[in-house]
Amino acid sequence: MTQMMIGRRRLLSLTAAGVSVAALGGLGSRKAYAADTVRWVSPRGTVEVLDDYPYWVGKKFGYFGDIETTLEPGPSDATACVKLVDQNQADMGYPSPGVFSLGLAQGIPLVSVFQMGGADVFDFAFRKGEKPADIKGLEGKTIVLGSAGWQSICDPMLKAAGVDITKVKYVDGGWPAWGTVLSQGNGDAALSWEGWRAQWKGQGLDFDYFLGRDFSKLPANSFVIRKADFEDAAKKDVYARYLKGWAAGLEFGRINPRAATQIVMEQFPGLSSQMNPAVATESMMQLANVFGGRWEERKKWGYHIPESWQLFFDTAKGIGQISGDFKVDEVVKNDLVDAANGFDAAKVKADADGFALSDDYKKVNVEEISKAI
Repeated sequence: MTQMMIGRRRLLSLTAAGVSVAALGGLGSRKAYAADTVRWVSPRGTVEVLDDYPYWVGKKFGYFGDIETTLEPGPSDATACVKLVDQNQADMGYPSPGVFSLGLAQGIPLVSVFQMGGADVFDFAFRKGEKPADIKGLEGKTIVLGSAGWQSICDPMLKAAGVDITKVKYVDGGWPAWGTVLSQGNGDAALSWEGWRAQWKGQGLDFDYFLGRDFSKLPANSFVIRKADFEDAAKKDVYARYLKGWAAGLEFGRINPRAATQIVMEQFPGLSSQMNPAVATESMMQLANVFGGRWEERKKWGYHIPESWQLFFDTAKGIGQISGDFKVDEVVKNDLVDAANGFDAAKVKADADGFALSDDYKKVNVEEISKAI
């Protein structure tokens, strides 16, 4: 474990090294751009999670229209999704603000066009009975990560919350086993996120948590595209119509969380061995809480809060994670938000209300879960 300790300098050297040829090869060669195609890449090593429920809902009900869509797992390298977009291996990535800003600092011309996490999605897990009294209790502790690059998530989040990050250590526990590493007594805490903590619970990894949405004012992951595509009117129109599918899926999940969950579980039957219907619905609802976070300020799916992003950039620069000054209005765009929210709300409500739940999902008590999360 000691040999895997990483510092901020090491993080920057890792990200500067780029993505391996083997990792890029895993996604195959990029086809010539087609106006009706959007290839989305995950920041995780898998898409078999509840996190992307709006997409699977959109696919099932045709919310993406005639756009050909693909949803692909990216390499486990935390910075891979922005590099894949830059290198035309994907059209849209889903990085954390830390990874997005590191890409910008390396000169990758990207813009964020859709804010998925209105509230901070990231959490810190602790073995039962070992959670500190407050977030500053992480000083002097070791945090287990699923990838070295995740330090770019933790440092700004902790710094903005008043933690002296020079007193925090990190260890790469490896994807997807880092939660097990923590449960076995290694490290003091682990980075997690909403939805994933319910999935851990389904796997028997029962932790105590500091929830990011309770103490952090930073933004969470967003959808990013190439700046050149944003400036191309035809491609920009394709992305607007594509994001309309995601927004409709988000609205569907807000109305009927059990239905959204069932759709994903039917897409990936293997998840049923990890989560029963109640735990799966809890995972989805944790995510929905974040996706709809700070709604009184945002009021629309996908809307970025500029002040939140400015706080992030200022914090990341202050700790030396990034250099240079990024103007929020140049790299964080709300231009497509109105179009994305122009979905047929009546149809989405009818689809959600009319969905035929299985007997197992009919038994799930949504009100009880709401109180628990």
